[in-house]
Amino acid sequence: MTLVPFAAQRAFFRLELAHALRSRWVLFTGVVYLLVFGAFIWLGLRESSVLGFTGLSRVVLNVSNAVVIVLPLVALVATAQSVVSSRTSGFFELFLSQPCRRSDWFVAVLASRVLVIVGPLAILLTGTLIASAFMDEPALLPLVTRSLLVTIALTWAFVGVGLWLSSIARTSERATVYVLFAWLVTTALHDFGLIALLLRFKLLPAVVFALAASNPAEAGRLAILTGIDPELSVLGPVGFWIATTLGPKLTLLVGIGWPTALGAAAVAAAIAHLNRADLVG
Repeated sequence: MTLVPFAAQRAFFRLELAHALRSRWVLFTGVVYLLVFGAFIWLGLRESSVLGFTGLSRVVLNVSNAVVIVLPLVALVATAQSVVSSRTSGFFELFLSQPCRRSDWFVAVLASRVLVIVGPLAILLTGTLIASAFMDEPALLPLVTRSLLVTIALTWAFVGVGLWLSSIARTSERATVYVLFAWLVTTALHDFGLIALLLRFKLLPAVVFALAASNPAEAGRLAILTGIDPELSVLGPVGFWIATTLGPKLTLLVGIGWPTALGAAAVAAAIAHLNRADLVG
């Protein structure tokens, strides 16, 4: 006899969320986002003596672009040890004796990690939206909504990738190496490789966009930029091609759809590996 899936998932979710709270992941992510927000507000106030305070919309835009870089690392580190540590600590030996499915535990881990990473950022963005109502500030709702949707999609993608890497790693050390390499590929190595191609070859704007958007973090950054500058003039010919061919709506769809699809594929691969793997090692 097995537990009802929803009841099992709820019980595991409470367990994993309590574990995340004990390990202070919520506090860590909250402090990271708060420091990023505070840094850009401080920079805006420093500029105010000359230019006047540049407004919360610029703060939200800069924070969103910074979070697009920081969030993948936070998501990967938060999930790197989830599966492999449960295997090596003996948790799975107890888990296998319970009337529940492996996928129930996995869904709970996935949901708790997404909540821990997205929750503090959603609170800060909501607070910014409320603060803008008391200031002489243009409506921030479209930009905040766009930023939140993109960050949720990126969180889903990299939490899925992190759980998949954790499921295939045999030791905690390998899991750490895997996620750090994944983060380097999606931040530094991808950008360096693209710049090297542009210096060596003359590529069409459509090809440059496809290569850049293949990195979910870059796709998310482009989706956020189109919310504040639909023309994307800072990107030159590539920005002109994106603005005239895709437009803000389709660019947003790419920025949300591609990370979501990547996360779904990684989650499916992780669940498949978890179902057929030996959980006791």
